[in-house]
Amino acid sequence: MRIMTEEVRTMGKAQRISILLFISIAALSMLSGCTSRNDEGFAIYLTRDDIPPVSMEVLSNIEKSSEPILTEHDIVSYDAKDHSILLEPDAFLKFNDLELSTRGKSFLVCVDGFPIYWGAFWTPLSSMSFEGVVIMLPSFAGENIVNISLGYPGESFYKGSDPRNDKRILDTLEKAGKLTGKP
Repeated sequence: MRIMTEEVRTMGKAQRISILLFISIAALSMLSGCTSRNDEGFAIYLTRDDIPPVSMEVLSNIEKSSEPILTEHDIVSYDAKDHSILLEPDAFLKFNDLELSTRGKSFLVCVDGFPIYWGAFWTPLSSMSFEGVVIMLPSFAGENIVNISLGYPGESFYKGSDPRNDKRILDTLEKAGKLTGKP
């Protein structure tokens, strides 16, 4: 360490400035690379203020909760044919432990933190119909499986185009090795 200090003292002013400039540029480029990208992948979030499904509006006006309820690490596989998700056992328990009213609970499907579409966790105890994307809870699809469906009580109640086959979602799940089946 003492030898390096002496070498720095014997350097010319121009050399010292060049070294400081190089270190500064390297540090800045590393910092900008760390903060500019969120590579979380596929995730499902609740809404930050628990916005009821009937009040959901434009996605840009809805804030997601601070932590996802599901990430791609919780997923064993996602079948794009029927949008069924085989979950790790702990993730499945988180879903089935959600407190739901008969009016549903809003969620946002995101890729790298960016909302792609919204829907609602729904209960079969509800007598209300719903024209959006639905994840039925408790799930009766099978062990550790949830389905992302259209409309409640059936697909005929759904309004709009199907957002589940969004290329960003399918590409992210395929890159993570979670995607099975083709839409």
